[in-house]
Amino acid sequence: MAKGKIAISNVIFASVTIILLVIAAGGFALYTTKQGAVTTTTATSVETTTLTSNRSVWFETGGLYNGQVVTFVYPRQYACTPSLLTFFPNQTAAASQTSCEVGAGNGNAEAGAVPLWVVVPAYAGLSVFGVKALGASPQGYPVFDNQTIITDCGASGTPSGCPDHPLLLYSPFFTAVEQHLGITNGYGGLPEGVLPTPAHDHLINCCFQVIPWYTVVVLNFDPNIQPNPVTGQCSEIVPSSLANATADCLNNYSALVNALTTHNSAISQIDANNPIWQTLGGPTTQVVVPGAATAVQLNNANTNLFEHFTVNSTNFYLQYKG
Repeated sequence: MAKGKIAISNVIFASVTIILLVIAAGGFALYTTKQGAVTTTTATSVETTTLTSNRSVWFETGGLYNGQVVTFVYPRQYACTPSLLTFFPNQTAAASQTSCEVGAGNGNAEAGAVPLWVVVPAYAGLSVFGVKALGASPQGYPVFDNQTIITDCGASGTPSGCPDHPLLLYSPFFTAVEQHLGITNGYGGLPEGVLPTPAHDHLINCCFQVIPWYTVVVLNFDPNIQPNPVTGQCSEIVPSSLANATADCLNNYSALVNALTTHNSAISQIDANNPIWQTLGGPTTQVVVPGAATAVQLNNANTNLFEHFTVNSTNFYLQYKG
């Protein structure tokens, strides 16, 4: 599967164990809150399973639809079209590593395509890129306040990375973050503005059929609205200025619409040391969607990444329990 296949580990035992640890814990919340402190819900028993490389899980991921956890099945390889150089003709070094970009997008490249929102827990800072030196877990998941955030997909190129996803992306915003940190020649030997596909959850609003889906990146700066991928529900894990901290839990499209313009003044404290948040100028809205300021604009692609999958109503995580 071209470069995207590199992101699939030959052994996913570690990430499967983490998922089943969450299930064994009673199915729920990744975090609990007590007097403003964040603690981890621990399991009393651990279930493990071994998945061989020929099982269908290699071509499936979890996702969220209308408040429910669903399963995505990938029958075809992703495509990044038109190429990165179409939008950024001077980025020849980046194009030597990837044809996929974030920052321009093209919603008309494939007939019948509909939006797939990928929700990045940007409040976890640079750990979303799956690099241990940047704070990620050994499995490639983001880490916030010393707690691992399980997402539908860990960062590409790590044990928790998903099938049929690009290994690397180029974005002028990545360049801006690097420059904010004083990095002028790219990070980790990569060209400027090129980084692994970050950890994320999947959110859709329609269509249980095989069609092309164009990617819309959503940056979430409010930990209280990042869903637990196994249940699809949210927990209040940090203080909030909102009366209902989890009202805009990002498990449905309506919540995403609300979160785009809902301000939580606590975000300034939550993300104060977050270079992603700082680079954007310190927004206090719960989410930032590059290129989208209104609900209508949420349907505009902000990448050139198209994926092809069908959706079924089975909970991806629970079907492989035991």
